[in-house]
Amino acid sequence: MRVFLGGIVTETNTLSPIPTGADDWVVVRDLADAEAGGALEAFAQEATARGDELAFGLYAFAMPGGVTTRAAWAGLRDELLGMLRDALPVDAVLLPLHGAMVADGVDDAEGELIARVRETVGPDVKIGVHIDLHCHLTQAMLDGSDALVIYKEYPHTDMADRARDLYALIADTVAGRIRPTMAMFDCRMMGIYPTNPQPMRGFVDAMMAAEGVPGAPGQDGILSLSLGHGFPWGDVPDSGARFLAIVDGFAVDDALAVAHATAESWGRRFHDLRREVAVKPLPLDAALDRALAVLEGGRGPVVIADQADNAGGGAPSDSTFALRRLLERRVEGAAVAMMWDPIAHHLARAAGVGARLTLRLGGKMGPASGDPLDLDVTVMGLEDGLVQRWPQTEGAVDSPGGDVAHLRVHGFSGQTGGPEVDVIVTTRRGQVLGLEPFTAFGITPETHRILVVKSIQHFYAAFAPIAAEVVYMAAPGAVAPIMEQIPLVRADLHKYPWVEAPFGEG
Repeated sequence: MRVFLGGIVTETNTLSPIPTGADDWVVVRDLADAEAGGALEAFAQEATARGDELAFGLYAFAMPGGVTTRAAWAGLRDELLGMLRDALPVDAVLLPLHGAMVADGVDDAEGELIARVRETVGPDVKIGVHIDLHCHLTQAMLDGSDALVIYKEYPHTDMADRARDLYALIADTVAGRIRPTMAMFDCRMMGIYPTNPQPMRGFVDAMMAAEGVPGAPGQDGILSLSLGHGFPWGDVPDSGARFLAIVDGFAVDDALAVAHATAESWGRRFHDLRREVAVKPLPLDAALDRALAVLEGGRGPVVIADQADNAGGGAPSDSTFALRRLLERRVEGAAVAMMWDPIAHHLARAAGVGARLTLRLGGKMGPASGDPLDLDVTVMGLEDGLVQRWPQTEGAVDSPGGDVAHLRVHGFSGQTGGPEVDVIVTTRRGQVLGLEPFTAFGITPETHRILVVKSIQHFYAAFAPIAAEVVYMAAPGAVAPIMEQIPLVRADLHKYPWVEAPFGEG
């Protein structure tokens, strides 16, 4: 089998103040340069193991931000399609995408790309799509592809596993062993659904148990089940949770009807859990109160997720709300990571390790970032090219963290005698995925009682094992974690939590 592999990946927060332009993309054109442990490596390993010929086009990634510019989208799309044309003939195309990319004038960038790929390769070539569970699952994506597989875990520890699942589905389709038939169901929900705690854990485990294995579909011909959680900060009509079922047309009669019934059955099962599965974050001060209460009980450390300033959701990651309150409340033993502020980092590097200076930190990208803070700081350390290790089901994925500085904040400029807070400042906007932003500077559970991470959930795999408790915080910010506070205009809000019973159930 000859397979073409390539993708364009970003998650678009249409409310973000940061446009995603051509310079924001990291483009890999040689598969040897792909990150270890990720989906691309899994696809390549599968091809090698099966003796298939793999033609690689490009893989482009941009840190989540605002809408992708028209020129950036068209340039990447057309380059990928040109590489595909040059690689023809192929038996299959594998597209690792995101599922929530919005470009200027294009609400469903993935749907458009899949359609263009289909036009390029014709009706007989098999197309497989691998996407993030924070997707806007659309009919256009299904219409243009033969099989679509969504990550099941949040945090996303299973990207490589789902890549292998997709490869097996497409290989069996090319070989004529299965005939995938897809259908989806709108669950009429919007929220943040971590898969570690119950009842979400049990729901995901049940999905996997119901799936077949390669060459042997499950009950009712089920080949694959996927839940698209949706991306609440993408204000587009197709946002929200949707359930996808793939059944084998060779195993059941009227496969499309069976796929629709399966998707609805599982989607309603998820909908019945709507009051239980979503994260319920605490307001800023209530989150700090909870952390201090845990510490007073003799347990620690407490990890606080500053969800609203998550760069992985398109936030600037320069908000000052949490840091300000830590200082105002004179909280001891706290550390914050990572604040995006290249200017502050430049000043810290110029001053050097050990220097004490007055520094204006954060609050540069607009009202959702808060006001900048004028602080008395000491430069405690500098680290160029920090690498975070993001735990996966097998090993870890390396994620670049930028050039970072460890600042010890003694208080607001002119203030004396207050508790000190450690802040990790980076030149590269990105969320906390691993322990390295802290441990690179000797900040550990033994040295600090409170670790504040700018992330919604991807920190969890690394931090939960060391935390006495994880507290989810809804401070102000560009990625408001309380659904009703997101200023949505175009999204269909006839769904929970805006409507208690969207299907009219009691």
